[in-house]
Amino acid sequence: MIKATNIVWHDAAVTATERQQKLGNKPCVLWYTGLSGSGKSTIANAVDRMLHDRGYSTYLLDGDNVRHGLNKDLGFTDVDRIENIRRIAEVSRLFNDAGLIVSTAFISPFTTDRDSARALVGADFIEIFIDTPLAECEKRDPKGMYKKLGRVK
Repeated sequence: MIKATNIVWHDAAVTATERQQKLGNKPCVLWYTGLSGSGKSTIANAVDRMLHDRGYSTYLLDGDNVRHGLNKDLGFTDVDRIENIRRIAEVSRLFNDAGLIVSTAFISPFTTDRDSARALVGADFIEIFIDTPLAECEKRDPKGMYKKLGRVK
């Protein structure tokens, strides 16, 4: 891939601080991670609902939903998973710049990817590991992934 060399950052007339002040909340990224079936999306949705009901400006980026659009060109190879998380971190950073509290729900299995996302977002990155036992995830198996792997009968 040939990368453009003539790209420069354009500063917006409205600053992130002005957006934050107008919305009245401090933006951050709540990065939910855990095994498939651990409850990431369920918990992220519940917290998003609670924050919204309390008057905060929020947005939820769910793994499957993002793969229907922004990341529909990606598969599940290690390279594609890394790119999936990189794009999510970039979008999360932009939403934070807009003043939003962003919740993300992704398996994000690689520590290096979460560390890169944290570095991109900055101090307002909060990693939340949903520590559900594997046996419970296998029992739930919402996508049939564990069954495909022969872990569930």
